[in-house]
Amino acid sequence: MMTSSRAIVFDLDDTLYPEREYAFSGFAAVAAAFEKVLGDPRASAAQMQKLFDTEHRPRVFNTILTQLGKPDDPQIVARMIDVYRNHAPSIHLYPDADRALSHLCGRCKLGLITDGPPVSQWAKIDALHLRTRLDAIIVTGEWGPQFTKPHSSAFELVAERLGADHHACAYIADNPAKDFLAPNALGWMTIHVRRPGGVYQHVVTPPGGRPDRIVDTLSALRELFLGSAESSVETQND
Repeated sequence: MMTSSRAIVFDLDDTLYPEREYAFSGFAAVAAAFEKVLGDPRASAAQMQKLFDTEHRPRVFNTILTQLGKPDDPQIVARMIDVYRNHAPSIHLYPDADRALSHLCGRCKLGLITDGPPVSQWAKIDALHLRTRLDAIIVTGEWGPQFTKPHSSAFELVAERLGADHHACAYIADNPAKDFLAPNALGWMTIHVRRPGGVYQHVVTPPGGRPDRIVDTLSALRELFLGSAESSVETQND
């Protein structure tokens, strides 16, 4: 049975931690594993980092092989992707995300909905120590690509697991192209965290996908969900 508990559910990548940090961690792992192909690991990792901020981002491994005069071998690229997805990432929560989770813990039910390959997403979740800080975690990739956002199944299930009515739920994410369609339709509050340099800050918002609020930092969640008085006291104690 649902209750009136407040539930706050987060996206993962570029919402709770910087995704480029994961990418650079993965590039370092690939550079080390493929030193015989790519040469000096520090140089090849640095080159992949440069490619991340170009139009070559979707094909970084193909591109670096071509730039080094190596065959763009699909088997080698597939092995690189496997190392990238399976590496143990060196990543960290945004400081404001860490503080927000600490302030909201025990006051609201906390959850996570994230798309992506399960092995990668769970590795990120574990590297960030989120299993013990969240009450429910859903990785949609475990269900198949047809259930990624904007499909509503993950939102319906996480509300059930958190024991909250839809009108008492909020979703905080960074990609207005897909993140807010389902929770908006279910009656959730939706919040776009728009971080400087975010990958999705210029995407087109589809009909029905406009968030209720836009914030630049998760520090704003304290006032939204804890009330201005409590937020003011906690801010002074930060």
